[in-house]
Amino acid sequence: MKRYKLIKNYKDRYKKGTIFFVISESEFIGVKEFVLQTRNLDGKIILSEKELKEHFRQVY
Repeated sequence: MKRYKLIKNYKDRYKKGTIFFVISESEFIGVKEFVLQTRNLDGKIILSEKELKEHFRQVY
């Protein structure tokens, strides 16, 4: 399962350093979307590939 760490605050709801898991990836006509779930299961967000690259970094 892919894990991502927030590298800067996201929309005043999630703080820098929050860990997310990718629960779904989809692509429709060249546009990728990702659904991420927080580690403690208190929130879920839907992001484009551009937003994912701007705000997150993959953690191994």
